[in-house]
Amino acid sequence: MTTTILIIVAIVALVILFFWMVPLRLWFIAILNGVHISLIQLILMRWRRVPPDKIVNSMITASKAGIPLSRDQLEAHYLAGGHISAVVNALISADKANIPLDFKAATAIDLAGRNLVEAIQTSVNPKVINTPPVAAVAKDGIQLIAKARVTVRTNIRQLVGGAGEETIIARVGEGIVTAIGSADTHKMVLENPDSISKLVLSKGLDSGTAFEILSIDIADVDVGKNIGAMLQMDQANADKNIAQAKAEERRAMAVASEQEMKAKAQEARAKVILAETEVPLALAEAFRSGNLGVMDYYRLENIKADTSMREGISKVGQEKQPNKK
Repeated sequence: MTTTILIIVAIVALVILFFWMVPLRLWFIAILNGVHISLIQLILMRWRRVPPDKIVNSMITASKAGIPLSRDQLEAHYLAGGHISAVVNALISADKANIPLDFKAATAIDLAGRNLVEAIQTSVNPKVINTPPVAAVAKDGIQLIAKARVTVRTNIRQLVGGAGEETIIARVGEGIVTAIGSADTHKMVLENPDSISKLVLSKGLDSGTAFEILSIDIADVDVGKNIGAMLQMDQANADKNIAQAKAEERRAMAVASEQEMKAKAQEARAKVILAETEVPLALAEAFRSGNLGVMDYYRLENIKADTSMREGISKVGQEKQPNKK
């Protein structure tokens, strides 16, 4: 009994292995759909690690659409890491839309990492790219903030190696800044916003990109800050700060000069005091040497007293003079 069960299991396993290795059903479906592929090639696909169902289904789809594709082409693209179904669908869409696209170009675009189906759809139905707000200043110093809508379609010939949406947005933003900056007044831009789109569109911004720019429309223009007035205010504040710094420098120099004069005056007074201390010594020496007598000394003291009295009287007169007025 056990031996019989083992034999049955082995037979079932062999049958499953046979139908897995020999896809009779897939071969029969291919023949019914007019795709000629040998049974041996289907078997060898297993050994080449290529899924036969993907190859056969892609060949049937392409054949029904009138696009001749060989098994070797599809196998080579699959082994290169490409997406067979995406390439076939893109070829069919391009053919229906009368867009020139061959298998070699389609596989190159697919292997480059581009979404081939989306590219064909964008080529048929143009895409709208909304740019972020772009701020620019007119010649009168008024800032304007503009938003643009760029209508593009895919350029199949530039899809491999061409720049993407980021480059389009950057170039359009640069063109908007140039257009606003060349305007004499911000009112001219507000009155004719289409002048921005015409100037930007004439620059050929889609050169070297994977897109063809169809139109550039200015969606919104807002008035921003008065940059010219702000710059003038900043310049005035800077001039004021410079003037204050120079005035502070002059004040510091005046204080330093005053301190220097006070120091010189104190030095002079010190010299006078030092000289006055030598007067008694000189008088004593004159007495000893006989050059000065007692009467001469009294006369000298009378002169000093008279001078001091005269100075006191003059000071009292100066103090009373304002009161008389």
